[in-house]
Amino acid sequence: MGKLRFIAIVFASLLVFISCQVEPEEPRAKYVFYFIGDGMGLAQVIAAEAFVSDVSGEDYAPLNFRRFPATGLVSTYATNRFITGSAAAGTALATGEKTDINRISRDTSGAIPLESIAEKAKAKGMKVGIISSVSIDHATPAVFYAKQQSRSMNFEIGLDLTQSDLDFFGGGGFSVEEGELDGKNVNLYDLAVQNDFHYINSKQGFNELRPSDKKVLFVNPELGGGASMLYAIDQDDDYIDLAGITAGAINYLNNANGFFMMVEGGKIDWASHANDLATVVYEVLDFAAAIDEAIKFYHQHPNETLIVVTADHETGGLSLGNRAMGYGTDYGILANQKVSGEAFSSLMQDGQNESGEGEAEFKEAMQLIEEYFGLGGELAPYTLTAEEIEEYRALFFEAGKGSPGDYSHYRQLTKKSTAILTRQAGAGWTSSTHTAVAVPVYALGVKHTSFSGSLDNTDISKIIWESIQ
Repeated sequence: MGKLRFIAIVFASLLVFISCQVEPEEPRAKYVFYFIGDGMGLAQVIAAEAFVSDVSGEDYAPLNFRRFPATGLVSTYATNRFITGSAAAGTALATGEKTDINRISRDTSGAIPLESIAEKAKAKGMKVGIISSVSIDHATPAVFYAKQQSRSMNFEIGLDLTQSDLDFFGGGGFSVEEGELDGKNVNLYDLAVQNDFHYINSKQGFNELRPSDKKVLFVNPELGGGASMLYAIDQDDDYIDLAGITAGAINYLNNANGFFMMVEGGKIDWASHANDLATVVYEVLDFAAAIDEAIKFYHQHPNETLIVVTADHETGGLSLGNRAMGYGTDYGILANQKVSGEAFSSLMQDGQNESGEGEAEFKEAMQLIEEYFGLGGELAPYTLTAEEIEEYRALFFEAGKGSPGDYSHYRQLTKKSTAILTRQAGAGWTSSTHTAVAVPVYALGVKHTSFSGSLDNTDISKIIWESIQ
């Protein structure tokens, strides 16, 4: 009995010893990347992957962020509408709270401001960066720093930015640069400088950027419509793209207390509104390249980094399959489009009025379509049928200017050209607005497993904050 009693005492002591051990501390996210592909549903991502495979001739492979170990599905509805908008969805992603359509980080009444995760991170001592390929006062970037009753209050949103203590803003500019403040007309760029921002509007200035305690407002020196960055398909090799801004922001924000960075691929949404599939896939690939910059950083700090990639909603109801092509697909045909539909519409407006003056003008228009879309005669990548040519003719002589849509002013000949390429790729669109389909979320790093399964958009920032605390 003595030996048994001894063993029992030792065993009991061991249990006490084990129970007194300090549990290993769960890793915390010191570096957080929050990527939001505006309007980027799963179909937009898969289309980009199929495009890369068809153009390169390589086996189909997912983009790097689609290889992340955690994947979930996110519901997107607003409090007062099933099909959400970027302001309400962005507010949910930024603050963890549902709100009404058009609210910018305010509750449904518009009276109560909501704190964003970017502001929480700043209060914790982290540096914070907000980056977007659209105007920096657009709905998605705005919800991380502004508090306004409506997304249409662009000047007021811009004022909130100039008064912000966040460390880095980059990408597009102010869509409304000037307005009245205290009875005086003010320029937001001037006001930002007065409020201790270092304003950069050149490639040289961006390349010379070095870490400091100064707040930075970088606006790409070459902008497109709506004070946004150029579409990726329209950028040349010297353009400071979304990946370049992300890499520069990482270098600028990196510090001992860590950083939080939100990066929006905003023009995925714009191109999807216009049903311009070629432009969409280039935007997704541009967005993926920015995420790759974060992945590089993750490999240097794997135990302290969290990368989350999601969307605010899907746009366009993109279908990967259509009745005309059956089971056939050829996403490589999209490579025949040389510019965005927006750029081509501007080109047509400058070079051809579509005024219906005669056959010579129509022939010139069709030559431009062949040059920029690869649609034309027997030597073109895609030979137009007699019926399609007559459809072009009708649009040219009857419609002229074309019809404006959300985020686009695509002329009718442009819309016809992008529609043919979409059809021949083997895809289709059901809408020129948003849809209510759930969007994906992908995660890598600290607490990444929490992003698996079925989530609501209000869950994302809450989980990110739990990873930081």
